[in-house]
Amino acid sequence: MTEGPNAGTTDGTLLIVGAGQAGSELALTSRQQGWTGPIVLLGDETALPYQRPPLSKKYLTGGCDAEALSLRPQAAYETAAVSLRLGARLRRIHRERHEIELADGERLAYAKLALCTGGRARRLECAGINPEHPPANLYVLRQRDDADALGAALQPGTRLVVIGGGYVGLEVAASARALGAQVTLLEAQPRVLARVAGVALSDFCADVHTAAGVDLRTNVHVSGVTCASADGGASGRIVSVECADGSRVPADVVVAGLGMLPNVEAAREVGLANEHGIEVDALSRTVDPDIMAAGDCTVQHQALYGRTMRLESVPNALEQARAAASFLCGKSKPNHSVPWFWSDQYDLKFQLAGLSQDHDQAVVRGDTATRSFCIFYLRGPRLLAVDAVNRPADFMLARRALAQTVDVDAGALADEAVPLRATLATAPPVPARGNQN
Repeated sequence: MTEGPNAGTTDGTLLIVGAGQAGSELALTSRQQGWTGPIVLLGDETALPYQRPPLSKKYLTGGCDAEALSLRPQAAYETAAVSLRLGARLRRIHRERHEIELADGERLAYAKLALCTGGRARRLECAGINPEHPPANLYVLRQRDDADALGAALQPGTRLVVIGGGYVGLEVAASARALGAQVTLLEAQPRVLARVAGVALSDFCADVHTAAGVDLRTNVHVSGVTCASADGGASGRIVSVECADGSRVPADVVVAGLGMLPNVEAAREVGLANEHGIEVDALSRTVDPDIMAAGDCTVQHQALYGRTMRLESVPNALEQARAAASFLCGKSKPNHSVPWFWSDQYDLKFQLAGLSQDHDQAVVRGDTATRSFCIFYLRGPRLLAVDAVNRPADFMLARRALAQTVDVDAGALADEAVPLRATLATAPPVPARGNQN
């Protein structure tokens, strides 16, 4: 990917579309790194840029308020001379004119454009649901307004049905149990977290939720819903969820935790994206030298795993934003960070680094019954990933080792008598693959 005619200049307008983690970080870091021209940060919500991970956890249960969600106070943007344009939605990109068009028809010019448009929740589509008029008690969880509405609907004794056993679905289930709701979780795959975790962690999560009172059902496909209104009409609110096996689950509230779709429609129209996302390199550059992208809307090559993928991860969004800012300000620092994630459920802190999908061996260090352990994923002797539960120190050691690309001894990893630091420190490094800049 090549540099355009404006590369190396920092006095034009930097326009950032998307005011989430990536957009906010890119705006402020660009200013810190030396961008001297105007910086405009546009967000389609009206709230100050805020954190999304707590929405399904502390915020949903009332453990923090809206102010605590804010990434930074208003004063931080004012001090950095970042102009916030909230409630602004992107309609179209005009690459040849270096302009974007907003939903209200306004056009804004840019020297450099950064697309940090994130994604939206995937909606439930099945018999009984009119997408134009969805049932009043069917929720998703992506924005603060979603969490506000769902939190108000969850009361002690509420019959909640969660559709989807990924991390968001499991977090909502845990939070709802803390609020006293009766929870049934339906997962179409044979196990929860099937797309993102190994069997051992999936089994552990299932046991934890079952012990907490969640009615967890796997291999269950939702075929439809039954709706009724207060006057008996066939509309209004879901009263039961229908499964392909013929069973029905009574429901007062339904949450669809079915993942997200990247917001890339405007980028696709001008050749910057496919259905999977906006492809960027290690400096967050797109195929257009004057357009960057960062966050959940992007796909990027991961050298350690030999494939291009989209990562829904706050750390990934931040690292891509920092890489973009470094390039824009002439201090290029490519992003080759190891993907990592976290989740809070009940009293458990899940921390995951790397991607385990191609492993041929899973090594457990510790006892899952103690609710404090690590699972290391290997391909041959190569360390690919680690899942840590209530073991932050071990997680940090493993994450550093993953960044170096190492071969490890499976027996030593499993033996808690052998210090983990020593095991990982003596692991021989593997020759790195070529950088994907």
